[in-house]
Amino acid sequence: MCHVRKELSNLKLLLFCTSSIDDEKDSFCDSSGLEVEENNVICSETDEIQNTALYMGTGLTLPSHLTTNNEENRDQIINHGLLKKVLRGTGAQACNRQGLIPPYISQIYDELFIIHQKLQQHEAEVKQLTEALRELTKENRRLKSSFDSLKEVNDSLRKQLSDVTELNKKLEGQARNVQARLANLQRKHEFSMVRKSNDLCQVMKESKPVKQEKVTATSKTAMLPLNSQVYELLTYLMDWISDQHLSKMKAQEEREDSHKPMVTQSSKTTCTQEKCMKLLPIATEQLQWMPYVNPKLHVPVLKFIYWSIRQLDTSDIQHATMRSTMRRLGEDIFKGIVCKGNPHSSEQSTESKSKSTAFFKSFCMPLRFLSTLIVLKTVKQVDYLAQAFESLRADLKTDEGKALFLEYQCVPVVLSHLKVSSASLLSSALDGLLQMTMESGSLQPFLEACSNESFFRTCSVLLRSSKLDVAVLEKLCVILQKLSRIKSNKKMFALFGLHQMFQELRRTIDPNHTFLCINLNSILLNLELLRSTCLAPV
Repeated sequence: MCHVRKELSNLKLLLFCTSSIDDEKDSFCDSSGLEVEENNVICSETDEIQNTALYMGTGLTLPSHLTTNNEENRDQIINHGLLKKVLRGTGAQACNRQGLIPPYISQIYDELFIIHQKLQQHEAEVKQLTEALRELTKENRRLKSSFDSLKEVNDSLRKQLSDVTELNKKLEGQARNVQARLANLQRKHEFSMVRKSNDLCQVMKESKPVKQEKVTATSKTAMLPLNSQVYELLTYLMDWISDQHLSKMKAQEEREDSHKPMVTQSSKTTCTQEKCMKLLPIATEQLQWMPYVNPKLHVPVLKFIYWSIRQLDTSDIQHATMRSTMRRLGEDIFKGIVCKGNPHSSEQSTESKSKSTAFFKSFCMPLRFLSTLIVLKTVKQVDYLAQAFESLRADLKTDEGKALFLEYQCVPVVLSHLKVSSASLLSSALDGLLQMTMESGSLQPFLEACSNESFFRTCSVLLRSSKLDVAVLEKLCVILQKLSRIKSNKKMFALFGLHQMFQELRRTIDPNHTFLCINLNSILLNLELLRSTCLAPV
């Protein structure tokens, strides 16, 4: 019974405290609706805390339903009081004025309220800084885009500057060449003017009616047959010298390939070259008189000039005077000679007919063939060289042209134009060599003429170039396929690494180039680097 009474007294005390707290809550009714609601929540939570404290302080055991309500009230205190940041502090201040919240709790609430205000201020500053950062990012992107545009314009201008600089260098080189050619033409014009003035003076002297002049005129006419015989004798001598001495180039080339030249032969070669350098300008001057002599004598003169030029190919000394002579010789051979008047006639030049001689455009194949070879050796203009190679290709379609090609040992002449730098002439030069690879009696001698180090060295340089066209590569492989049939040429292929190049080409070449693939397989098969069973069907 005593225990029951104690519980009843504690319950009465609890009800009394609850009623007193409810009376105190009525004093907050004059506040705003939001504050009253918040104060009611806080005060109710505070009442529950106090009630719980009373039960805990008295040591009474609450009933089960009161214990459950007590736990729920504590959860509501945590959810409503702490998570709502003490209801903006107004309820805490009101409760604090009523003395319902302890001072340390009120201090904590004030500090949390100050922290909440600082957090709001910090969020506002962060938002402002974020906006400023966004503006700066936009400005940075705009500046980056402008910088990229300026960089592209700078690169374009730099490329244009390099192109203009290269073009300027090229034009400067052309200007120097034109200036040198102009100087040569001026000297030639001055020389012709001096010669014409001398001829005019001589004509004026001869025009005087003197009996002695008539005697000299008759004597000149009487000497005409003797002069023609002298020309005929000279041409025979030049023909003999060309065939017996100047054309002996093959033995010298073989000695150069063996790198063991004899001292006596070297001295003879030097002497021959010096004589050719002295005779070439004189022979070039004699071309001006060719229209007045027998056309049968033209071929020996051009043959002598051609072999003299070939002798100078092995010379290490190239004088400026010889270069101008070569250029003038090539132009005269290409354009032909046109003269007015007969130099052996005593009449005035106006009364005589003009005569001309065509060398490069002659209908006589031996004369035209020699003229083409001289043009290829002396001329540098691309248009002249293109016409010369076209004329050579047309002549090599005939057996007579192929025989002349072998007679004049033309392989080194064409070989000098097989360069990657002269791409416009490379295909035309190979066309001439392809004509020689046709099945005929000249095929085997031609292949023997190509079986030397200079030819294989030139082919090696061409094959190593990355700028080589497929059409040019096909033409070159046709010639090398013919050469691979000769067993003695295997060492040449190995010496310059051509077999490795062909193996690499066969591995990387496009299978659609059927003709090229066939030639590559044939070359490797002839070199015994590929078995017939390994050939892919085409």
